Amino acid sequence: MTSSTDAGTATGEPAARQRTDPTAARQPAARQRTAKPTRRRAEGQWALGYREPLNANEQAKKDDNPLNVRARIENIYAKNGFDSIDKGDLRGRMRWWGLYTQREQGYDGTFTGDENIDLLEAEYFMMRVRCDGGALNVEQLRTLGQISTEFARDTADLSDRENVQYHWIEIENVPEIWKRLEAVGLQTTEACGDCPRVVLGSPLAGESLDEIIDTTPAIDEIVRRYIGKKEYSNLPRKFKTAISGQQDVVHEINDVAFVGVEHPEHGPGLDLWVGGGLSTNPMLAQRVGAWVPLDEVPDVWEAVVSLFRDYGYRRLRTKARLKFLVKDWGIEKFRQVLEDEYLKRKLIDGPAPEQPSRPIDHVGVQKLQNGLNAVGFSPIAGRVSGSKLTQVADAVERIGADRIRFTPYQKLIVLDVADDKVEQLIAELEPLGLQARPSHWRRNLLACSGIEFCKLSFVETRKRSQVLAPELEQRLADINAELDVPITININGCPNSCGRSQIADIGFKGQLVDDGEGNQVEGFQVHLGGSLGLDSGFGRKLRQHKVTSEELGDYIERVVRNFMKHRNENERFAQWAVRAEEADLR
Repeated sequence: MTSSTDAGTATGEPAARQRTDPTAARQPAARQRTAKPTRRRAEGQWALGYREPLNANEQAKKDDNPLNVRARIENIYAKNGFDSIDKGDLRGRMRWWGLYTQREQGYDGTFTGDENIDLLEAEYFMMRVRCDGGALNVEQLRTLGQISTEFARDTADLSDRENVQYHWIEIENVPEIWKRLEAVGLQTTEACGDCPRVVLGSPLAGESLDEIIDTTPAIDEIVRRYIGKKEYSNLPRKFKTAISGQQDVVHEINDVAFVGVEHPEHGPGLDLWVGGGLSTNPMLAQRVGAWVPLDEVPDVWEAVVSLFRDYGYRRLRTKARLKFLVKDWGIEKFRQVLEDEYLKRKLIDGPAPEQPSRPIDHVGVQKLQNGLNAVGFSPIAGRVSGSKLTQVADAVERIGADRIRFTPYQKLIVLDVADDKVEQLIAELEPLGLQARPSHWRRNLLACSGIEFCKLSFVETRKRSQVLAPELEQRLADINAELDVPITININGCPNSCGRSQIADIGFKGQLVDDGEGNQVEGFQVHLGGSLGLDSGFGRKLRQHKVTSEELGDYIERVVRNFMKHRNENERFAQWAVRAEEADLR
C-alpha cells in the first residue's frame, strides 16, 4: 500500500512531473517538512471525556435508559398492540428485557440485510429467559414449559448461554409471562442488550468431584448486586461472563471469566481472564495473571465491568466489545488500570489452570459429592419444546430429585439421581429425544437459531441439525465405534458466530453460495480445527472453500473418514486438521 507521500515527493508534486521538469536541477533544495502524526479518531470513551453519542445506538441509550422500557411495555404496548411500539424501543431498548422481533416467515437468505428490516421484522418476539449458572428447580422448569405451551406455540430452545429461548411471543402476553417467571424466581432482565448478560456457571457447581471450588455464591451475589442496576446497564456493547470451579463454561470466549485454580500458598480460588469473544473478529480471552479468592469475585467482576463502561469504545459497534480494548492496551496496562483506578489495590499473582484435552459437557452418568448421580442428556442442538420441558419436570419429580441444569453446550443435566433411579430416568426421557448415551454426532453438534427465526441469518441451522445428526449416525455407522475422541460440529447462520463456528473441529459459517449454475443457495464457509482447552485456537480456513447446505452430510463424512485414515495414534481432530493435506480437508 502506498501513502500520499509515496505517490510523489516531500513537496507534494507528482513524481512524473518532477522527472520531466528541465529546471528542476537549478531550483534550491526544498526544506524537508516533518509529516504530521496521524490523529486517531475519538472512540467515545467516557473516561476520556467523550460523553456525546457517536452513533444511533449510543444516542438511544442516552435519550432513555433501556431498562425504563419495561413500564411502557406493561402500560402502553401490551394494551395497544404491536403497532403502538416506538421503533426506538422495538429495535433497541426492548432487548434489555430479553425481547427481539423474530424473522418474518417466507423470506430466504437473499433478503437478509438492514435494507430489508421492515420486511423481515415479524410482529412476534423471541424471548430469552436468563438462567444464571444454568440452575433450575422442578417448579421453575415446569413454569418454563407451561409458558411455552400457552404463549409460544410450544417452542423452547436451550441456548449455548444456559438460557431458554421462546418464539412466537406476542407483546400483549409479555406482562403475564414476566409475572409467572418472577413468581418462581426467574427473569428476562438484561438477557440481551449492551449490558451484563447471563452468568455462565458450572452445571455441577458444588457437587462435581472434579471442581476446585464451588462458585455458586459468587454468581448469586453478582446477580443480586448488579443485574438490573442502571449504573451497569449502559455498556459499550454486550458483556458476557463465565465463572466456574472447572473449565466447563467456554471461558476463553467470554468478556470476563473466573476459572478454578489451586494457588500454592493461598489454596483454591479463581484465575481471572478478560477479552474473549467471537463474531467477525474472534479473539480468545487472555489471562490477567491474577488469583482471586471466592469472596472477592463480585468486587473484581464489578471493577472489570466499570472499566469497560468507562474506557470501552463507543464509536463503532463492530469495535465496541471489551476484546478490542484489551488488544489495544495489552494485558499489563489493563491490569494496572483495573488495580489503580477501580480496585484501589493490587491483585495477587496466580498460576494458570491446567487445560483440558476435550470439552467438559457433563453428558452421561457421573457421581456427585453427595453420593448421588448427575445424568446429562443431549437434545439435538438444544431443540426441545414446552411440552418436553414439562414432561422432564414431571419425570424428575417422580424420582425424588429437584435440581436441573442447562449447559453451555445446549444440554440438560439432572442432579441428585439415586442409583436405583438412573435407568428409570434415562428410559423416561429417551422418547423425548433426550439421550444420556448419545452418539458422537448427537452429542457434539451445536447450532444457533438460524433463518427459521433469526433476522440476521442467511441459512437454516438448528432445524437442519435435527436431520443432520441422525444422518451422520447412519453414514458413519461403520466407524462410530472406532472414534475415541470427540469431533465437534458447530453450525452458524451468519458471521456473528452465536453458534461458535470458529472453535469447532468442523465449523460452518452460513452464507449464500453459488451452486455452480449461477444460483445463490444456502451454504457455508468451512472452519477446521478450531478448539478450546488444550488446542485453543481458531483452526484454519481453506481458500474459497464453501459447501452448500445439501452437501453438509457428504462433506462431513468425507473429512471424518480422511481423519480416521490419516491420523496419528491418539491424535485429536484439531491437531490433525492443522497439519493435514488440503485435499483431505476439501
